[in-house]
Amino acid sequence: MRRFIPSARLLTAAAFLALGAALAVAGAPNPNAPEFTDTFSDGTPDQLRLYETADREAFVRWFTFLAEAEYLATPADRAPEITDCAGLLRFAYREALRKHDGAWATGLRLREVAPLVSIRAYNYPHTPLGASMFRVVPGPLRPEDVNSDAFRQFADADKLQKFNTHFVSREIGQARPGDLLFFRQPDQRSPWHAMIFLGHSPFSSDGEEWVVYHTGPTGKDPGELRRLSVPELLNFPFTRWRPLPNNPAFLGVYRWNILREAD
Repeated sequence: MRRFIPSARLLTAAAFLALGAALAVAGAPNPNAPEFTDTFSDGTPDQLRLYETADREAFVRWFTFLAEAEYLATPADRAPEITDCAGLLRFAYREALRKHDGAWATGLRLREVAPLVSIRAYNYPHTPLGASMFRVVPGPLRPEDVNSDAFRQFADADKLQKFNTHFVSREIGQARPGDLLFFRQPDQRSPWHAMIFLGHSPFSSDGEEWVVYHTGPTGKDPGELRRLSVPELLNFPFTRWRPLPNNPAFLGVYRWNILREAD
């Protein structure tokens, strides 16, 4: 059973089922869509980007909610794929793009869910790229990419940073909810690591801003999900994990390409 911090802003799954039709209006993908384009030359099709303000806000709210919900869940109830930081990112990204109805909430064993609308542009897995949304090769979008292995359902933290997000800043003060903090620790077996910047939490009213991440496995230790306040992270005992401009291991704040806007 999921155990979350009570909040007046959360609904029970039963109540959410009753609100399903009103809260999850999804636009069907167009199988006859015109040729894919890539305005920013970042490899992400424009057809996958979220242009409507309501869709962008819905994605960010679901993405951060689901990531934090996994942290608050009991280990037995967490999504099996979340075994490292990239698994948490992929899970929250994919599920944020789904149609959020009662059946979906039950399938994830969510005891409480946020009263948020689903995005309208499309719903996973019926996206412009189908279920394979994560780019795994460099370069701008090419016509042949859409029907090749350039996009897959799996991508590690390295590929998520390089091919699915774009750089925002090396100042954490510039981060928005849903942004990612990437680190590279060359001495580790898996050098790339990512954290999700949550901003303020819907599960508490303490006014803090938070990040959530999975530590990843180390030897026989499977690792764990952690949530830290931004001040805790900035004062983390191991300085190489502090998101500061003078920390060479901190790559910076990144934002998903589907949220990219013109500079």
